[in-house]
Amino acid sequence: MTTKHLWAALGAAAIAFHLWLIFSGLIPNLFSRPIHMAFALPWALIYAARTPAMKISGAILGALGLFASLWIATNESALSDQYGFLEGDFQTGIAIVLLVSVLEMARRSIGWPLPMVALAALAYGIWGQHIPGEFGHSGTPLASFLGTLTIAEGGIWGKLTGVSVNIVAIFVIFGAVLNAGEAGKGFMNVAAAAAGRLTGGAAKVSVLSSAFFGSISGSASANVASTGAITLPAMRRLGYPKLLAGAVEAVASSGGQIMPPLMGAGAFVMVELTGVPYEGIMVAAILPAILYFAAVWIGVDAFATRYELKGLPAEDRPSANDVIATVAFFAVPFTILLLVIFAAGYTPQYAACLAILAAALLLAFDGTGWVGVQRLAGRVTEACLTAGQQIAMIASIILCASIIIGVLGITGLGVKITSLIVSGAGGALWPALAMTALACLVLGMEVPTTAAYVICVSVAGPALIDLGVAPLQAHLFIFWFALLSTITPPVCGAVFIAAGMVNENWMKVAVAAMALGVGLYLIPLAMIAHPDLIGLAATPVLAIWAAAQVLAGLAAISYGVISNAPVLARIGLIVGGAIVLFRPVLF
Repeated sequence: MTTKHLWAALGAAAIAFHLWLIFSGLIPNLFSRPIHMAFALPWALIYAARTPAMKISGAILGALGLFASLWIATNESALSDQYGFLEGDFQTGIAIVLLVSVLEMARRSIGWPLPMVALAALAYGIWGQHIPGEFGHSGTPLASFLGTLTIAEGGIWGKLTGVSVNIVAIFVIFGAVLNAGEAGKGFMNVAAAAAGRLTGGAAKVSVLSSAFFGSISGSASANVASTGAITLPAMRRLGYPKLLAGAVEAVASSGGQIMPPLMGAGAFVMVELTGVPYEGIMVAAILPAILYFAAVWIGVDAFATRYELKGLPAEDRPSANDVIATVAFFAVPFTILLLVIFAAGYTPQYAACLAILAAALLLAFDGTGWVGVQRLAGRVTEACLTAGQQIAMIASIILCASIIIGVLGITGLGVKITSLIVSGAGGALWPALAMTALACLVLGMEVPTTAAYVICVSVAGPALIDLGVAPLQAHLFIFWFALLSTITPPVCGAVFIAAGMVNENWMKVAVAAMALGVGLYLIPLAMIAHPDLIGLAATPVLAIWAAAQVLAGLAAISYGVISNAPVLARIGLIVGGAIVLFRPVLF
């Protein structure tokens, strides 16, 4: 058995464990959550290691972290009686090993910024009582502070980790199994058949395929790398400027994290933090997501006034038979998922498990029939490797973010920052929104979207709610602004990848992406100005009317920013669009 097969076997074990958790019923949190970390440790510390030294150090820390995680899981019953208070040097050592392991997992997975924020939070928790003034705290005994973070159902074993274990991991597996088969090809075929012949058709295929694919991948970078491998060469072959091709793919791919049903991990974290059911989050998020992609579509049309944007030639568009032959590979699992949630009334994770089983069966087929044992084995191996890596990535982010959230709760710092936002905004809503948006943008440049959202909503969410914003409104507003860094310099990860794939200066691509993705900046504000926009379930007529107004405003602003019309006409479009967009606030 090769090393690849050993890792695939570990990925298969992680898949089996997380599916077993869903089908087995109630499992103690201090058992399931440490085991979740145990499965993530080897991927984060060893598999992703780039040098022999990193592999050796990763193996040593991984072994210590594995022991500590399994010790927590096997002693969960006794630990629940300690109420988060460490007893003796051995337990203190376990706590330190767990915290160091989590920090190093996050550092190796996503770099230094998030672990540095977590380290600063830990330092504040341990020594913050020496800070004078209102931003100090009264102090917590070290055994209680570390224990609350590591041996109780708070800190790294808190609600966020529960979301990672019970929901996010299941949908990560779902996406990995879909992507190992023909679902991606099905998405591309449907998009090409629907939009390929239109003006700017190659760009619009990118928009549609990225919306489809992103709804299951939840990662802008993964979306660019996968759909971009097909759409970028097609756009370049048809003469699209490199900066425009890269911008279209980066902007379209960034929308995957706001497009139901998955929305990255954000939808599931939002369920836990707001108490709104998953289907409620999906329904609330769908109109803003559609508006985002509609604005990108309109932006492509606006760019068509500056460049000659051709549609795909007939020979590059799939035939009706090809579309029909591949559409089932994503339609069947998605139909099962939605029917089991909405018609049968089961939980999203249970529905996803059934959809995973359907998608796994479909791995044995392609558009022509049975794929054969060898290709099937390759697909299963790919699904297991992808699931193992992505479960570990999400676990690393959420475990590290949980340290920060735990410290905010223990020390009361979150309440103090909330008060600072309210007082700094003078008790006015829109200045508070501006401060929150800036904080989301800055934090999102340093940490992944989900972590940025979790941290920002923990400190700024209560302030916005105190100022009259509905809880779900506040959460969606913050989640959208945490996404800005995917296309906004200086970080703009999706832009970097797309620019590299078309061999263009990244700043030129970023400027075009910000113009094309203007909806990402304006729609969160529109959710506040038009509260009905997220009320599709309760007031569908009002929600659709609000969406129509927002779309009209976005269309005018997009044309004003992008088209080559006379300057005064463009200014008029932008001002008129802004008035329509923010009419309820202005008048």
